[in-house]
Amino acid sequence: MISFEPVAAPDAPLARRNPVAKLAAALVFSFILIATLDPVAPAIAIAIELALLPLFGVRLRVLARRAWPLLVGAVGVVVTLVLFAAERSGRVLVEAGPVVVTSGVLLTALGLVLRMFAVALPGVIVFATTDPTDLADALVQNARAPARFAIGALAAFRLVPLLGQEWQMISMARRARGVEAGRNPLAKLRLFASTAFALLVGAIRRGTRLAVAMDARGFDAGIPRTVARRQRFVAADGLLIVGAAVLAGAALTVSVLVGTFRPLIG
Repeated sequence: MISFEPVAAPDAPLARRNPVAKLAAALVFSFILIATLDPVAPAIAIAIELALLPLFGVRLRVLARRAWPLLVGAVGVVVTLVLFAAERSGRVLVEAGPVVVTSGVLLTALGLVLRMFAVALPGVIVFATTDPTDLADALVQNARAPARFAIGALAAFRLVPLLGQEWQMISMARRARGVEAGRNPLAKLRLFASTAFALLVGAIRRGTRLAVAMDARGFDAGIPRTVARRQRFVAADGLLIVGAAVLAGAALTVSVLVGTFRPLIG
């Protein structure tokens, strides 16, 4: 089952930082890396992220278990570029009929895959080290986010594990009625689409009931609400954000110095 509870050591230096500070640092670190298409800057960024894992108290095995969907996305990026890239510069490596793989295509694919990992891993680390309730409290107290938005996001995090249970229940109910795809791939695809649609309808209904319940409890009244747990934003939290910007800037600087920098625009 999917879980959004923190899995890091609670006494790790960076895991103890304010949730808003960790989220802001992840956004700053990720957005700076979007400026380039070369593989050098994101590769350096990934090395920095992995080197900082002990400070967040996250084990590499836990990170790999949570980030496995990125591998699926990486395979999709490589296959798409190899088959449909408009510009095929560089030396031809493989030529099999309409499929032509060049060094330029592979370099572009490598840069996109590394950038995807470099941008996504900070978010994975943040949510692996943050309790959803602490994040909602910090959004309200430190980021001045509306209580309706923060508590709604918290409820969404808490309800996500139910999706896996509902998927299993829908599949078992259909199997009990004799609705199975067997070995037919088209039937499996249709069954997957219909199950996903049923899950989507259930999620929309649950979200509607949650919104009505929150309005009934005055979350949209604009009245200041009290907080049970104080979230403090201290100097160390600000240094975390500044450090993220400095490290991302250093990765871009190395890319420029070695001559591989390829701006996203221009």
